[in-house]
Amino acid sequence: MSVRRMLTALVVSVLVCGVSDLAQAQNASPKASKGAVNPAPAPAPTPAPTHAKPANKPAAAAAGTAEPTLIGQFGTWGAYTATPNGKKVCFALAKPSSSKTNPPNRPRDPAYAFVSTRPAEKVTNEVSVMMGYTLKPGSESTLEVGGASYAMYTQGDGLWIKNAAEEERMVGAMRKASDVVVKGMSAKGTETTDTFSLKGLSQALDKLAQDCKR
Repeated sequence: MSVRRMLTALVVSVLVCGVSDLAQAQNASPKASKGAVNPAPAPAPTPAPTHAKPANKPAAAAAGTAEPTLIGQFGTWGAYTATPNGKKVCFALAKPSSSKTNPPNRPRDPAYAFVSTRPAEKVTNEVSVMMGYTLKPGSESTLEVGGASYAMYTQGDGLWIKNAAEEERMVGAMRKASDVVVKGMSAKGTETTDTFSLKGLSQALDKLAQDCKR
């Protein structure tokens, strides 16, 4: 199963298997979100092999076979582990603290930000965002944090960093900053801006680093 399907399955598990801490921590939905009407998240993409990560990595089982376990809530970020197909996956997950569209009030599914670690694949702190809509083909999203802007490779409903060599620096900036802003454009030309609070992310990543060694 692809990484895209794995992340989707894990999010679905978080939402439907009684793990409510994340929703409680973020008051169930982003306060300023406009048009996020459906609880089902959009899938994150499998990146193209010429970009940050190779496509079609061996990964997970369906949501019902490997339910994520919440191992800690740190600010707005939940730290989770799961073991699909016997392979441990650790990830931090958050929803936006605010979202807006231009033109305003355009409908979309909720967005989610991930920072995931998959020891079996030697992947550490991989950043991805499920945008909640189909991105405009050929468009580039940006992730802005710590005064820097990072180009994000877009495919389908999600994005990943375009230059893998910049990911460690980006994650380091995310650990120190107060928020991160993700900008994208839908297939219909709607511009979106999602702001994610980074409160608790550094602690969540430290917790996952410890747990993923076991």
